[in-house]
Amino acid sequence: MADLTTTLTESVVLNGAVRGSTNTVTTTGINNAFERIVTCTTGQTTHLATFNTNSYGSAVQIDKEDVRYIRVTNLDATNSLELAVVGAATLYQVLLKAGQSHILCAAEDVMLAEADTSPSFGTMADLTSLQVSPAATLDVEIFVASV
Repeated sequence: MADLTTTLTESVVLNGAVRGSTNTVTTTGINNAFERIVTCTTGQTTHLATFNTNSYGSAVQIDKEDVRYIRVTNLDATNSLELAVVGAATLYQVLLKAGQSHILCAAEDVMLAEADTSPSFGTMADLTSLQVSPAATLDVEIFVASV
């Protein structure tokens, strides 16, 4: 077993004063790491990972109950991409500009997509897959740590 340490730092100088902070989280008991860089082809949907109740259903399937950290990073220096965070019945999409990441800290009971502008703060759903379909061919990195 190992500890996963993640650190997020923001730093900007405004009017001569440094603003921002550093936050560090240590997640204990990590037994597995899934890491890959995927070349995603223009206009083609690429499944970066799928999540289920086991890890043996496919080459990119991860046991959702064991996930403690997920990071998807757009490695391109110029182009943006849309990341689809897909659940059993809904999804949400986020734009990742060049070099940006999207982080989740679980795959079970982690998402809720709604079709209106009034958050219900309702029951969270399980993540079933992470997908991209970029407008330009680019590389995407995925990193998942699980127990």
